[in-house]
Amino acid sequence: MSIVTVQLGQCGNQIGFEVFDALFIDSHCPQRLSSKRENEAYQASCKERFFSEEENGVPIARAVLVDMEPKVINQTLSKAAQSGRWKYGQHSSFCQKQGSGNNWAYGYSVHGPRHEESIRNLIQKEVEKCDSLSGFFIIMSMAGGTGSGLGAFVTQNLQDQYSNSLKMNQIIWPYGTGEVIVQNYNSVLTLSHLYRSSDALLVHENDAVHKICAKLMNIKQISFSDINQVLAHQLGSVFQPTYSAEGSFHYRRNPLGDLMENLVPHPEFKMLGVRNIPQMSENSLAYSTFTWAGLLKHLRQMLISNAKMEEGIDWQIRPPLPGLPNLSKMSLNKELHFNTSIANLLILRGKDVHSADLEGFKDPALYTSWLEPVNAFNVWRTQRAFSKYEKSAALVSNSQFLVKPLDMIVGKAWNMFASKAYVHQYTKFGIEEEDFLDSFALLEQVVASYCTL
Repeated sequence: MSIVTVQLGQCGNQIGFEVFDALFIDSHCPQRLSSKRENEAYQASCKERFFSEEENGVPIARAVLVDMEPKVINQTLSKAAQSGRWKYGQHSSFCQKQGSGNNWAYGYSVHGPRHEESIRNLIQKEVEKCDSLSGFFIIMSMAGGTGSGLGAFVTQNLQDQYSNSLKMNQIIWPYGTGEVIVQNYNSVLTLSHLYRSSDALLVHENDAVHKICAKLMNIKQISFSDINQVLAHQLGSVFQPTYSAEGSFHYRRNPLGDLMENLVPHPEFKMLGVRNIPQMSENSLAYSTFTWAGLLKHLRQMLISNAKMEEGIDWQIRPPLPGLPNLSKMSLNKELHFNTSIANLLILRGKDVHSADLEGFKDPALYTSWLEPVNAFNVWRTQRAFSKYEKSAALVSNSQFLVKPLDMIVGKAWNMFASKAYVHQYTKFGIEEEDFLDSFALLEQVVASYCTL
């Protein structure tokens, strides 16, 4: 089954390019651990999901590119074509001459309705090329105007048009220090609208990815391209093919459906995060060896201590003992120590993958009381290594990891809203104070729900 990717705004288009490039390079790089037949099956499965074939043999990304300014889309199209590996379709992009000025209301209320039909037609053409549609993967930022406002509008439209197809939004959470003065408004409006129309929100925090580039990849001057490559690696490690069942050597057909089934057991909880191990520069890799026991011990501690990378993990944090009150259920003002999960999906790739001991992730203390570990924890595997790592693991979690950042964004936006700062920039494009209040209420409910896990 195929996934149609919708790349929105500058951020969405730049990340989208890196994701397709990472998927293509990985699937075309023969792994010595796998047989020729296995490599071919993996490549075919990746292609069915993300690429369609062109007559001259160059694969075309199953993607639609949307931005309200032409510059980034033109750069993205030519970068893909120049790679010589794959390209975007000739008529797969839509752009205008005027951006959204970092105003969510302009993207949502002006650009959205004005260009609704053109964008819908592009998406429909892409859907028609799929033999079978698994769903939509929508890549966007939530701080600006186009990715966030138009992204929320397009997602809503997809929900109306393709109500039976799954929609996963890949969201870039802005830097805490702030790129845009109204980013908290834009973020609150984006998240609240997506919570109503998307099936799952896969969130990456810019601050966390930035730290990975600095500490693990040893990059001195970090560019957006560096950050996007780390993101693409993490997404590739989730979306590349894995076996459909324990002991099977057939690749799973419906990755989006399987992800949702494993990770979103209740519509109130749809915030997902990704952690990867190992992540390091080529130079460090040459001197490193990994065991499954070591990788999974670190990954489990990253999960329960809510660390985004294996450096600087707090090893003091332990799951609560049965019968004792869970500290994380206390008020938000107390530091959230232990990160409780609703569901976890562990994806293992590489050598001796079936020998990995997963008992640490089946501990009931890691999960909310209303789901048994047998339902809350799943594992996908493949013997085929991913990227340059002989063994690697990705953990996709539905947990309390976003409670603090979400509470902070809602708090900052509320403080501005209480003094009516910049609200006029939104009301003049039809977003009323009532819409803000609805958004605050919905997100405060989300925070409260995750706090009580």
